[in-house]
Amino acid sequence: MLQALRITAILEGISYLLLGITMPLKYSMNMPQPNYFVGMAHGVLFIAYCSLVIIVASKYKWNLKLSFLSLLASLIPFGTFYADWKWFRTIKA
Repeated sequence: MLQALRITAILEGISYLLLGITMPLKYSMNMPQPNYFVGMAHGVLFIAYCSLVIIVASKYKWNLKLSFLSLLASLIPFGTFYADWKWFRTIKA
């Protein structure tokens, strides 16, 4: 489960950054299609990331602070990359 969380964290972070490209395309160039697909992928990855954080947090008995910060990382650009680098890779399975 930890490896799935790490992969999902990276993919969720990439999809979040891609929204920074597709949103201007949607609103300034009237191209909604890229944003539709990236937005859908980001939504699925966001839910998967949050679910996996809760599952892994309960399995590895994380404290409330680490659990909260891991969930908060999904709301900040580059946050999931930081969470993976700082916390997730250091956890022993």
